[in-house]
Amino acid sequence: MPSHFDRLETRSPEKREAEDFRALRALLMDSLGKAPALKKQLKGIDIRALKNRAALADVPVFRKSDLLALQKAKPPFAGFAATKPGALKRLLMSPGPIFDPEGHAGDWWGAGRAFFAAGFRKGDVVLNTFSYHFTPGGFIMESGAHAVGAAVIPAGPGQTEQQLEAIAALQPNAYAGTPDFLKILIEKGNEAGRPITSIKRAMVSGAAFPPSLQAWVKEQGIAACQSYATADLGIVAYESLGQPGLIINEGLIVEIVKPGTDEPLPEGEVGEIVVTRLNADYPLLRFGTGDLSKIIPGQSPCGRTNQRLAGWMGRADQRTKVKGMFVDPAQIEAVRKAHPGLGRLRLVVTRQNEQDAMTLRAESAENTPTLAAMLAASLQAQTKLKGEVELVAPGSLPNDGKIIADERPIG
Repeated sequence: MPSHFDRLETRSPEKREAEDFRALRALLMDSLGKAPALKKQLKGIDIRALKNRAALADVPVFRKSDLLALQKAKPPFAGFAATKPGALKRLLMSPGPIFDPEGHAGDWWGAGRAFFAAGFRKGDVVLNTFSYHFTPGGFIMESGAHAVGAAVIPAGPGQTEQQLEAIAALQPNAYAGTPDFLKILIEKGNEAGRPITSIKRAMVSGAAFPPSLQAWVKEQGIAACQSYATADLGIVAYESLGQPGLIINEGLIVEIVKPGTDEPLPEGEVGEIVVTRLNADYPLLRFGTGDLSKIIPGQSPCGRTNQRLAGWMGRADQRTKVKGMFVDPAQIEAVRKAHPGLGRLRLVVTRQNEQDAMTLRAESAENTPTLAAMLAASLQAQTKLKGEVELVAPGSLPNDGKIIADERPIG
């Protein structure tokens, strides 16, 4: 039996990088006349020069947080799709609403590798509890199960009693859905005297899968792997059975950038996940997901050679309103760049005397009143708001990607 989905998973990193950027240049040349928004994003960029990540970093990041307004202005896909709606397989809708295309290519969402790495194989029967109503989730997971030769029960979410009936009759040996709903099904099955014993493996996504829940699922005799996916990109990264980290999917170039900026971060630093998708129907270029993660050093012991994400580590969009005015991470980054020698910065927003208050914590080897005053002036110039400055030792602020920490009480 093969141990990998295909040869692409075990390429040397150098070969993958060269082939991916060659494919990117060809894709962009073919897509420019079909996707006007992509052409606008590439204004002033020489496509022939996009041969590595350093060159790619010159392209501005296009963020998911902007997609809703852009699609309203130019429906349905804001000019980013290279295939006309009538030539697509499905026209889907996520909450917002944000509209998502699906093309006709096999395993269009790239889910097959995730299912294979999780131990799904030909002949399995998968209970798919992701929604098939408007949203892509059900179709993403179904395509992955089909890519490995498995049959699918298109159950969708909810309707626990019907789910238990289907499980009893059809005896699925595998599950796809959120980890929370898997727990609900197992508990409801036990309560009803219909324990779920047929399911032995699971692909979970769409919700947190903390160690406590991982341990509980394992105690039920189920080997579960998680994947990180979005409606725009399909499967971005996935776990390999029993191995740490989420392996980045093939056909994607993933960067970690400083929140609120276009600036790539080095390995190990937490920042926003930015993805370039090599897809002829929907060629997204430097697409900012708004999710935080970091690259884990080294390769997976399973033999797959692509980089690994640490998993979902929160949201990158930390824009917040202070005294009626929005403060953005990009403004705090501008303060840092104006004062060479600083490390990480964190703007802490609190309430003092029933008013919003800001304190800028800045890593610096120099701890003088003069530097603190200069930073306070820069902060006010950038945000139009006054704030205190606290200079802290280099390396003392946490590496969690957080630039603005809103610590005001809720309610």
